[in-house]
Amino acid sequence: MRLDAYTHLFPPGGYMQRLMDLVPDKGPVKRWLNLPTLWDVEARMRMVDSFGDYQQVLANTMPPVEVVVGPDAAPDLVRQGNDGFAELIRQRPDHFPAFIASLPMNNPEAAVAEVDRAVAIGACGFQIFTNVAGRPLDLPEFQPIFDRIVHHDVPIWLHPARGANFPDYRSESKSKYEIWWTIGWPYETSAAMSRLVFSGLFDRLPEIKIITHHLGAMIPYFEGRFGPGNDQLGTRTEDEDYVALLHSLKKRPIDYFHMFYGDTALFGSAAGTRCGLSFFGADRVVFASDCPFDPEGGYQFIRDTIRVLDELEISETDRRKLFEGNLRRLIRR
Repeated sequence: MRLDAYTHLFPPGGYMQRLMDLVPDKGPVKRWLNLPTLWDVEARMRMVDSFGDYQQVLANTMPPVEVVVGPDAAPDLVRQGNDGFAELIRQRPDHFPAFIASLPMNNPEAAVAEVDRAVAIGACGFQIFTNVAGRPLDLPEFQPIFDRIVHHDVPIWLHPARGANFPDYRSESKSKYEIWWTIGWPYETSAAMSRLVFSGLFDRLPEIKIITHHLGAMIPYFEGRFGPGNDQLGTRTEDEDYVALLHSLKKRPIDYFHMFYGDTALFGSAAGTRCGLSFFGADRVVFASDCPFDPEGGYQFIRDTIRVLDELEISETDRRKLFEGNLRRLIRR
C-alpha cells in the first residue's frame, strides 16, 4: 500500500462555502472552483482509485483559519472542518484512512481544547502553519498547544504560510513573480524550524514529532550552514548573547534539525528527494504528494512522486518504510 501522508481537501459539510463567504481575499476562490479534486469527494475518490494500492491522509487547505476570522470565531470554523473530515473517514476508510486536524491557533486556549476533541473523533495529528497570522511559533503562548499534542503522542504536520504581501525587498510592498511561494515557502519553513530549535523546544519535548513539508525545505541542502555554520552562533551578533544560548542547548543545533521528519512533496524532484533522504534517513521520511495542486489537479504530483520513490536506489525494506511503514508508526494505525 502507498499511503500518501499529506494531501489537501476542503472538508465536506459546507466548510468551503462558509470559507468563501468569509475570506477577505477572493483571489484564490477562482482557482478553488476550477480544481474539483480540491472539494469534490467523488472526483477525489476516482483519483485515488486510479493509482491502485493507494490511499490518502487528508488535511485542510490554505488559507489558515487564523487569517480568515478572529479568535472568537476561529474555534467554531475549525470544529466544522474537523467534524467534516471525521465523518468522511468513517464513511470512506478504504480511500481515506486518516485525517489531520486543524487548530484555531489565534485562540490558544481553544486550540488546546480542540486537540483533545479532535483526537477523540479520530484525528491522527495536527496541521500547524509556520506562523500564526505573522506571529512566530516559539512564542510562549503556543507552548501549551505543543504540550497537549505531545501528551496524545501524535505528529504535527508543519505547513508553510506566506503571501505576496511579504516583499522580497524592503523597497517594495509585495513579492513579485510568486517568489513568495517558490522561494518564500521553503525559507519560511526553514525559519520556523530554526526558531523552534533555538527556542529549546526539543529539549523540553524530546518526544515531539514534527513532519516538515517539502522534505525539510532548505535544511538538507544547506546542511553545512545549519551544521558548522550554527556551531558559530553568536560570532556575528553583538546585541544578543547567542553564545550563551548555544551553550545552553543540550545538543549541537544540527542534531536538533535531524529530529524533524520530512515528507516527499517535492513535485517529482529526484535530486531533492535523494538530498532529503540522505539528511533525515530512511526512518524519518514519509511519502506525500501535496495533491491536488498541479496542472493535472493532483494526478501529476502523485504519479511523479511515486516514480521517484520507485526509482531510488534503496532497499525494498526502506522503500516500504517510505511508502507506508514510517507513517503508520507515527500515527499508530
